[in-house]
Amino acid sequence: MLDFILNGILWTLALYGAFEIIKNIIYIYTYTNLKSDGIYIIIATKNQENKIEGFLRTMLFRIMYGKEECVKDVIITDLDSTDDTMKILNKLSKDYDGIKVINWKECKEVIDSIKGAE
Repeated sequence: MLDFILNGILWTLALYGAFEIIKNIIYIYTYTNLKSDGIYIIIATKNQENKIEGFLRTMLFRIMYGKEECVKDVIITDLDSTDDTMKILNKLSKDYDGIKVINWKECKEVIDSIKGAE
């Protein structure tokens, strides 16, 4: 009799676990199947030569080795810096494929094209 009760409990837990797994698979498929090309991070910077490299390397490390698989590109626009910010950004864009450095006018066109697509 005790074996029957224990087997009943184990089968109930197994069915509950299978139900939870199926429910999670359906949830993941339904809510993470994004229809867009991904998430784009746009960063505007001006005169940040002392901080921009550390900031971007930290952020890219989190994107590349973290759980942010949906981030497609990091777009950085320089707002007419008078220091070496642009030089650092160009160097980083050569080191990392996911970084795109553009000027403010191009960035505004990208934003306007996204807004127009809605």
